Amino acid sequence: MTVTVLTGASSGLGKEFFEALCASLQADEIWVIARRRERLEALAAAHPQKAVRILPLDLTAEDSFRTLQTLLETERPQVKALVNNAGFGKLGNVDELPYGEQARMVDLNCRALTVLSTLFLPYMQKGSFILNVCSIAAFVPNTRLTVYSSTKAYVFSFSTALRRELKPRGIHVLAVCPGPMATEFLPVAGIENGASKTFERLPYCDPTRVAKTALKKAQKGRAVYTPRGFYKFYRVLAKLLPHNWLMPLSGA
Repeated sequence: MTVTVLTGASSGLGKEFFEALCASLQADEIWVIARRRERLEALAAAHPQKAVRILPLDLTAEDSFRTLQTLLETERPQVKALVNNAGFGKLGNVDELPYGEQARMVDLNCRALTVLSTLFLPYMQKGSFILNVCSIAAFVPNTRLTVYSSTKAYVFSFSTALRRELKPRGIHVLAVCPGPMATEFLPVAGIENGASKTFERLPYCDPTRVAKTALKKAQKGRAVYTPRGFYKFYRVLAKLLPHNWLMPLSGA
């Protein structure tokens, strides 16, 4: 049995990835992971021609990893793609945000992505890929998004090193680094109604286009996908200039 796996599937960019996976990547089943069962059921109902396995799991909970490990050991699927999309951010200074929210950010954005990559890799073969949703926040630390940008720097570094490790096996790893998108990420992060002047000025990315293009890049074995010329230029600047010079511009 061949499967593709998508986390954070219930809304926003995750929902667009689901649509793109249905359209472009053939597999016997699509495994969708998110906390909200009703959202996952709605996704499956919209595509009755697809075999969709609904896995309503909280990826900040240890039990979820054991559930997935047991499922993998029982089914022993061939995993064609793992899309690590689950994640969230919170706007605010470190000393103003609840410590529990900040710890949960690290758990979901970093720990869950790492554990899932580790769990699914033994079931991947040559031509398979891991797609990790990163962010332009990975390139330069962002004040008022301190924890979030730090977690995405981890994702970027993890993806880069893992890609090199897996190259001999022919398994690809792509880091997707988009700018802001008009999805549920913004209200969850508290980035609405003038809360961040930076976000009001930045050009937005189209989540549908990001998902479709990211899957194509992953299948071709690309290392990084940064949508829009503006953010490609920003990525180059982040490599050339000291971060202390860019942080006043990148702060949220």
